[in-house]
Amino acid sequence: MTLEILTADSLAPLRHGFFSRKGGASSGVFEGLNCGRGSSDQSDIVRINRNRVAEALQVAPEALVTLHQVHSARVVRVDAPLEDRPQADAMVTATPGLALAVLTADCQPVLFADARAGVIGAAHAGWRGTLDGVLEATLAAMEELGADRGDISAVIGPTISQGAYEVGPEFLDEFMADDSENHRFFVSGDGDRYLFDLPGYGVHRMRTAGIGAAEWTRHCTYSDPARFYSYRRATHAGEADYGRLISAIRL
Repeated sequence: MTLEILTADSLAPLRHGFFSRKGGASSGVFEGLNCGRGSSDQSDIVRINRNRVAEALQVAPEALVTLHQVHSARVVRVDAPLEDRPQADAMVTATPGLALAVLTADCQPVLFADARAGVIGAAHAGWRGTLDGVLEATLAAMEELGADRGDISAVIGPTISQGAYEVGPEFLDEFMADDSENHRFFVSGDGDRYLFDLPGYGVHRMRTAGIGAAEWTRHCTYSDPARFYSYRRATHAGEADYGRLISAIRL
């Protein structure tokens, strides 16, 4: 099956893609393009899937760079393929031929580009990383490589939408303690539950930080099982594990 690759005009002409689960070699609960080495899927199958992504991006398999993601605000600069995966949640580079990739299954995959300066970035931004500043840290790291914040475009790929993201009052309290204006990203749900707008919050944080352009592709991981993996959907279904989507950009 052919890979399904979502792209954004604002990241053109750089080669990039938010890959759906279609077109992969995995089976069972991982059916499709599972690129998560941390999943219980067969490692050889995950390698095949990642090689297909590298081929689509026209890079060598070892040039498809990923991290050991830990829901942090840490950013690393990448100048060559990594032998080991550092614990961090965002990367930046100005080196042609490298593809920066993040893995997600409800969290925000965010791809950044300053095409004029030749600087790119990629971030895994769940609620914790976004609250702690991983998106702003990525912008700052790109500036250190010569990017101009006002020329940077960022796109949030498939992520969980507000209608599917139910949270408790303690979650709201943490966001309100950070900024009382954060109430705008919550609406009331059942009982004492709230519904949180993660991509709306991500776009807000980047625009407040002075980015040139920021948007969400408006694809919900939870509500489209044929195209996307979802940690929350797998949990609700009582499944033992779940696949990971991959999103990547290269110079």
